[in-house]
Amino acid sequence: MSPKKNLLTTKEMAQFANQGFLRFDELIPRDLCDRLSKDIDSGKIDGRAPAGTPFNEVWQGQPIREVFDHPRVCGIIESLVGPNPRYDHHYPHITQKGGKHQFIHADAEFDPRVGAFDIQFSFFPQDVTPDMGGTLFVPGSHFHRVHESQVGIYQNIVGMQQFSGKAGTILVWHTNLWHSGRRNDSDNTRYMFKLRLNPMVKQQLLWNTDDLHDADSLSPLKGHQPWHGQQHRVFLMNVARFWQYLSNDPSFDPEFWWSRIENEPKATAT
Repeated sequence: MSPKKNLLTTKEMAQFANQGFLRFDELIPRDLCDRLSKDIDSGKIDGRAPAGTPFNEVWQGQPIREVFDHPRVCGIIESLVGPNPRYDHHYPHITQKGGKHQFIHADAEFDPRVGAFDIQFSFFPQDVTPDMGGTLFVPGSHFHRVHESQVGIYQNIVGMQQFSGKAGTILVWHTNLWHSGRRNDSDNTRYMFKLRLNPMVKQQLLWNTDDLHDADSLSPLKGHQPWHGQQHRVFLMNVARFWQYLSNDPSFDPEFWWSRIENEPKATAT
């Protein structure tokens, strides 16, 4: 179990619930990043364990394990999917100069779950400049479950973000978030290591809840994205429902959205 200082705060969890991702800049030491860039380039990262393997059994004795054994990363994992998650898959993305933009898509195209969710890590072991492309993602898209062909025709969505940043940066995101890899217009090879994990416990109150009742902690739940347009109210309803699950509080309904439409009185008028 991770100490509280390494777990996510309520405010960070609220941001994840609303935007579908969290970003941690330069979290992993550069010397480890340099070693991993070489391992990715040479194909030395093995241990492609079967899906369903306990995550703590994967990559033992390899440098990549040091990334996900980092105390803060352990706290992030525990806060989102619990202390003993299940390995799903990983993939080292290597993008040479040129090529094409990947179409925008969601990895969890079929996912009937209402509350539970998987997470994916995007770990960048090198500096990524804007001309190197990076990973594009669409904040607030994790509640919009679509077939990839429905959004694959779009290349520009208002409010989308494209990663650039320093080596050692990690993005962790809800696996339903829309994303794509961008074309590399630089002379440098781009590396990104992706990992997907599944929860094995209910994802409720797993983070550091010391600030659960602070006035400012839930403020990120109120935001919405410009691309939502007139559907922003539906988005906020989905955020509220998600927070009901995460906080194990079915009464959470700050705007009366669910209380209104779920009002089915059982009493008979007299």
